[in-house]
Amino acid sequence: MQFNSRRSPVFARNGMVATSQPIAAMAGLKILMEGGNAVDAAVASAAVLNVVEPESTGMGGDLFALVWDANRKSVRALNASGYSSSKSSIAEVKSHGHEYIPPQSPYAVTVPGTVSGWHTLITECGTMPFAKVLEPAIAYARTGFAMTPIIGDAIDQAAPKLLCHPSGKELLRDGRPAQSGEIVKFPELANSLQAVADGGAEAFYKGDIAKNISSYIQSLGGWLTTEDLASYTAEWVDPIQTNYRGIDCWECPPNGQGLNALMALNLLEGFNISELGFQSSDTIHYLVESMRLAFADGLHFIADPNQTIVPVARMLSKEHSTARRSLISRDHAMDRITYDPHLRDADTVYVSCVDGNGNACSLINSLFHSFGSGLVAPGTGIALQNRGISFSLDPDHPNCLAPRKRPFHTIIPAIATKNGDLWLSYGVMGGLQQAQGHLQVISNMVDFGLDPQSALDARRFNVNLDGTTTLEQDFSPDLIEELKSRGHLITHESGRAGVLFGGGQVIARDPASGVLTAGSDPRKDGCAIGW
Repeated sequence: MQFNSRRSPVFARNGMVATSQPIAAMAGLKILMEGGNAVDAAVASAAVLNVVEPESTGMGGDLFALVWDANRKSVRALNASGYSSSKSSIAEVKSHGHEYIPPQSPYAVTVPGTVSGWHTLITECGTMPFAKVLEPAIAYARTGFAMTPIIGDAIDQAAPKLLCHPSGKELLRDGRPAQSGEIVKFPELANSLQAVADGGAEAFYKGDIAKNISSYIQSLGGWLTTEDLASYTAEWVDPIQTNYRGIDCWECPPNGQGLNALMALNLLEGFNISELGFQSSDTIHYLVESMRLAFADGLHFIADPNQTIVPVARMLSKEHSTARRSLISRDHAMDRITYDPHLRDADTVYVSCVDGNGNACSLINSLFHSFGSGLVAPGTGIALQNRGISFSLDPDHPNCLAPRKRPFHTIIPAIATKNGDLWLSYGVMGGLQQAQGHLQVISNMVDFGLDPQSALDARRFNVNLDGTTTLEQDFSPDLIEELKSRGHLITHESGRAGVLFGGGQVIARDPASGVLTAGSDPRKDGCAIGW
């Protein structure tokens, strides 16, 4: 394992948690130290992130998880993404002159799946009581936490969205964004978390919280009903997988974009990039072109498989990737590809947990845009996601808006296994960067032997919706010119200037010794901690 980072990877034997906020990682580690398993720890960390990264995640959002069962040596996938209202209507949205669903409108709000996801994970895979797992989050919401610079800046940028409605102040400090180091409390959110801790998922989907959410959305002209909420439950689904140079890479199936990451790996496998040099112009060229081709297929076909035929097996076949790979030239970038313009960058949190028995939980939780729709159900402290903007208003598109339909989803957790044993629990938050981050992290570790921290520290690219590719600022001018000479449309940006390059967490496990090695993305506030 090659080490190329200024920050060492973290090593442990009895358990590890990696996420984007240290106090959230600590909450998960405490659960592990008290006898909980990886699933208990992941949900505890995710719930704390609901409080300390309120612009990114929360009970008003969605969740996906992959669970590795060390005894059965198997991967399970949980889809806790919500569907649209039974009253959803393309015609109604268009009647107001909209070409796309407005991101801050009640039409953008889909049923939140997070709480059902948390509860399902704990009751079916955890070892601790649900209320115990939520205790740290409730405590931070009620007694307060210190605001960090990165989150404080994100909230400051999104505050105008919250201030469009009086209830948005529930997620601000005295009606304004908190400054770095200030203590922040969310009493309304604490009460909602406590209600869920006491009453389980039913307290959210069939109690006063559900009534509050539906009445608020309807008062703004939206569709969401108490029946939409009451009938929702998270769903166990079969994970999808491809083998990349001897490593089995696992993702959640559509409606998530994990398929994009796996298709890109299939395409990249045909190029021997380990001989081309780490982040050389040739290597970056093949990575970018593989990702662009994967998006060309994925963004057209990925939708809710309960309502649309998604040809997953064909798209993941080696025959398909071989045929598509013929479009990639070493000397020239493919013609410009334009993607759906409403699939923008996103605010998301990711948690990776591995316990001492070798169980793992790779979990991702999101409101989509910062504070989602910007709509906060009054008296609850719950920001409601705007995942509905991912729907197309073209009735012939596989991902078109329809009643009780799940939209295309950007958030994707991942697991990798080697020779039938857990190797990695990993993920990279950040809109469409997520599939790209998975591709780059796996390539960094498999093709170039980097350790988890170095794989996350490495410079990234982002294939954009307008056909351009953005490189992080410390790529060399010579490399940029070489890519431009092949026809790539290159832009340049700092990784710390926004969410464009995401933020990842990786935990690796040595099956022989049980030693855990972890890394946490320097683009975020977080850390990996173990014992």
